[in-house]
Amino acid sequence: MAEEEQKKKLIVDEDWKQQAQKEKEVLAAQEEAQKQEQEESPHGSLPEGNFAALVSMLTTQALFALGLLQIKGHKERQPDLELAKYNIDMLETLEEKTKGNLTKQEQAVLANTLSELRMGYVKVAG
Repeated sequence: MAEEEQKKKLIVDEDWKQQAQKEKEVLAAQEEAQKQEQEESPHGSLPEGNFAALVSMLTTQALFALGLLQIKGHKERQPDLELAKYNIDMLETLEEKTKGNLTKQEQAVLANTLSELRMGYVKVAG
């Protein structure tokens, strides 16, 4: 009977080792897949493309063109009013073309953003 118990323990131990090895292989495969994904996309995972992201992207470009947004560690850039106006015009076109199709929140974000950018443009240009 003692021999039977030892055999059972050995079987249990071998099963556990096999299960642990399988888990180790799965984890290694997942790590390899993540590593390949990061190599393919140096920016990591990008946020969902939506209306707010589009407004944010155009706003960032306008702020950068106005010189109100600087890159840390780089020399200060002079404002490019033509480029800033272009980005503000793009947001105005977006507002015009989406009129009646936006949620109240999206409408408010766009209107407030345009208002702030226009004031920033006047301040920098004046």
